[in-house]
Amino acid sequence: MSNTPLMPKATAVWLVENTALTFEQIGDFCKLHALEVKGIADGEVAQGIKGLDPISTGQLSREEIDLAEKNSDRRLKLLESKVRLPEKKTRKGPRYTPVSRRHDRPNAILWLIRNHGELKDAQIIRLVGTTKATIQSIKERTHWNSAQLQPMDPVTLGLCSQIDLDIEVQRASKDRPATPVEEKGATLLPADLTTRHREDAPARKESLDLETVFAKLGGSKKGEEEDDE
Repeated sequence: MSNTPLMPKATAVWLVENTALTFEQIGDFCKLHALEVKGIADGEVAQGIKGLDPISTGQLSREEIDLAEKNSDRRLKLLESKVRLPEKKTRKGPRYTPVSRRHDRPNAILWLIRNHGELKDAQIIRLVGTTKATIQSIKERTHWNSAQLQPMDPVTLGLCSQIDLDIEVQRASKDRPATPVEEKGATLLPADLTTRHREDAPARKESLDLETVFAKLGGSKKGEEEDDE
């Protein structure tokens, strides 16, 4: 028996609209990321999808929902469905991209390289369903259509979801080595102090010159008085 409800996103839409469950509870039950559930609540994800009532389909009981609403730590328990579906086979390999969107992949790759240079080639491949050779040719500007490429957000193009992009960026950030902090050099003096020193210098020099002149005059006068005697 599968632990995932029928039509997970449609079920999540219904739970968001008709219950007070947390995003984490709904995400755990529907096997969706909590941020994706938040996107459903904000109207950014699953637009146009009609909610599916899990109570009417025998996947949840009203009592189970009430208990979970009162305790945010409680996880919803999926009831055994009377409908039997064949197990979904996971398909290994790069993400499938619709034919109508394939010509946009180089533009999306260029956008990822420029805006998220921390992403590894394997992560870009997962996001837009491309090949390592294509990524390398775009980086080296040897792609056959390099002159015409324009960086375009893969989320806007529909090649990947914002959730997938955020997850890959977070993974890449964790893998990046911490940047060493540069040692600080000599501390510069404030501008007012350096300016004041420069402004006071002529005055001090003039004062010293006057004292020297008076000292010489005083010495000369004293010598003349001694000669007169």
